[in-house]
Amino acid sequence: MKHTSRTTYIGLNLRSCSIRLWSEEDADALQRYANNRKIWENLRDIFPHPYSLQDADAFLDFATQARSTEFAIANETEAIGGIGLRLGDDVHRHTAEMGYWLGEPFWGRGIMTEAITAFTPWAFRWFELLRIFAQPFATNTASVRVLEKAGFVCEGQLKANVIKDGKLLDSLMYACVREPPVIYRLWGEKR
Repeated sequence: MKHTSRTTYIGLNLRSCSIRLWSEEDADALQRYANNRKIWENLRDIFPHPYSLQDADAFLDFATQARSTEFAIANETEAIGGIGLRLGDDVHRHTAEMGYWLGEPFWGRGIMTEAITAFTPWAFRWFELLRIFAQPFATNTASVRVLEKAGFVCEGQLKANVIKDGKLLDSLMYACVREPPVIYRLWGEKR
């Protein structure tokens, strides 16, 4: 059964970070790290720039709702980034798109690789997913490396797929798919 109540989510405590629920107290750290053009350049336009305290408050109002699938990546003192899912529906109900970002002072430390590596199997189980995908811009080589280190496989290049900051860009389709025995158990089939 799919879990929908945020009150039962269990945080993931990792070597370099934790993945936990967002809280209203994260507003200052969220604004401080998210207000970075380098981060904005690699995310969808729904992620504002500049990123104000009002933007942080609005996001936290959404992210702390009962059915939110947005989580904070945190060190021992504060939120330093985010990771989340956009759950599919209808024929895509066992699929989700993953998005993520990390504050620039924490880049190059393996934090995001560790976070995605731990978050993916947790999300498979918690949301009864069969496939999780991400679509980094082709120019975002750091994100591509992170996905590959976390076990995601490139399924293709989507030509002229996005317009970001007035530029027409390709994006890449990376995915991680559950092992077939798990898929068949979920469907109740024997193969």
